[in-house]
Amino acid sequence: MPEVIFNGPEGRLEGRYQPGKEPNAPVAIVLHPHPEFGGTMNNQIVYNLFYMFVERGFSVLRFNSRGVGRSQGLFDHGVGELSDAAAALDWLQAINRESRGCWIAGFSFGAWIGMQLLMRRPEVEGFISVAPPENLYDFSFLAPCPSSGLIIHGDKDRVAPPTSVQKLVDKLMTQKGITIEQQIVDGANHFFEGKIDELTERSAEYLDRRRQEIAEGKGR
Repeated sequence: MPEVIFNGPEGRLEGRYQPGKEPNAPVAIVLHPHPEFGGTMNNQIVYNLFYMFVERGFSVLRFNSRGVGRSQGLFDHGVGELSDAAAALDWLQAINRESRGCWIAGFSFGAWIGMQLLMRRPEVEGFISVAPPENLYDFSFLAPCPSSGLIIHGDKDRVAPPTSVQKLVDKLMTQKGITIEQQIVDGANHFFEGKIDELTERSAEYLDRRRQEIAEGKGR
């Protein structure tokens, strides 16, 4: 899997990139959890989601945001990290100009960044948000949410409690023109310890089903 360096707003960003085999392969970006709590592109959930997309023929990028690993810059409480994610998606799309389809996945802090990113990108056809911490960050920008997606979380999550995630889901489900699917993994904490395989399998099943629906013209 190629190691890549690309330019971000505050300097070089390091990532891992796996190109699809077809020139029009869809693209996906996977965003890591909070840098100040050990979040990197090598987080197990990020890693698994990355390969979930790879196995389905996507051109996929995961990367370290500013100040993480060998990426330059300093942590910026989400503002700069959103700019990094936008630069990463720009880079990914620039080398996949014939791509058909774009997905965003993120875990925890990365889910918050990812959902902000999709607000700026009308070409995004779907998202996977793992344990979005509605209680810690402002998600009010999702007005309206521009694309359908999966919100998946654990019922034993103490970082992003189920009640707070439910508030986000309930708000999004009132919006017309999109479909938000919620899945709750029994016994899973915020880090899905002992449940990562189930998380990955559920996400993969959702991705396969949504892409088939899109291919059949059943909406975004």
